[in-house]
Amino acid sequence: MKRIGVLLVTILLWSIETSAQTPYFQGKTIRVIVGYPAGSAHDLWARLIAPQLTKNIPGNPATVVQVMPGAGSMTAANYIYGISKPDGLSVGVVNAALYFEQLQKRPEVQFDWAKFTWVGSTTPTSSLLYMWANTPYKTIADVIKAKEPPKCGVTGTGNTGYFYPKLLELAVGAKFQLVTGYQGGSDIELAVERGEVQCRAFTVQVFFGREPFHTWRSKNLVRVLVQGGKKRDPRLPDTPLFTELMDQNKTSDIHRRLVAVMSGSGEFGSAPMLAAPGIPPEHVKTLRAAYAKALTSPELIAEAKKQNLEAELIHGDEMEALAKEVMHQPAEVIGLLKKVMGE
Repeated sequence: MKRIGVLLVTILLWSIETSAQTPYFQGKTIRVIVGYPAGSAHDLWARLIAPQLTKNIPGNPATVVQVMPGAGSMTAANYIYGISKPDGLSVGVVNAALYFEQLQKRPEVQFDWAKFTWVGSTTPTSSLLYMWANTPYKTIADVIKAKEPPKCGVTGTGNTGYFYPKLLELAVGAKFQLVTGYQGGSDIELAVERGEVQCRAFTVQVFFGREPFHTWRSKNLVRVLVQGGKKRDPRLPDTPLFTELMDQNKTSDIHRRLVAVMSGSGEFGSAPMLAAPGIPPEHVKTLRAAYAKALTSPELIAEAKKQNLEAELIHGDEMEALAKEVMHQPAEVIGLLKKVMGE
């Protein structure tokens, strides 16, 4: 009996030791849920990052990318926050400006931006607004003077496509008619080619990162009327900065502050990756380390370069601090933000 007892203790200790040595993620699958359709910039980044997570996470879990479009990625964000388990096995890639919706206390928001688990992102972004070339709107001044405002295609209310034209209207007086409801950017581009809409606002990085914009630029089918950022992009030397337009139009200080706050969404990067709150710290550390290492992968860098994407790490720690910062805004700024967003 004594020998049996010793044997059982030995087996138990061996089992505990073996369990402790087995990586948590081993044998599991991580779902990467993308809030935009397949082929979108967010989807492209998710598919670049996913295999690197498999490679760089101890235990080499499988990864699968799942698209969950809807309301400018609101559907995916709500799912990650409120439905997915806090086990590190579901991560989302969503729109960086969704926190605007929470600041406005929109009822469809079912998340707390500051409480997400932030994994990482890539490439701080700046915005632009393009116009189809065969329209009479050659400059922002033409838009300001126009009797009929141009139509811009929009996926949802919580993204650059919606708020950037609204900011231009508030800050410099350029009016646009926003046509919402498109499922993704590719749908808007088709609508532009068909003449349903004439313009769209999004990021400089996407504009220079994929089709149909390469073809459009080569055939002079599109022009950029305004760009964000602190200095002109070398590829857009003749396109004025938003700040330059505000200087020309003597925009007030409070409106300049609003532009700065909303443009700050670009600091969350091109395709921020997040997860549910409450994930154990050791799993958060693992996910963040794997994401950071992914962006140093020669394979990822080479593939990103082929697709004209820029791999510049924004660490999850930075994003966590930024998320808390942007959610604390004075009432005056929030009031203006609500005005821009249509409330």
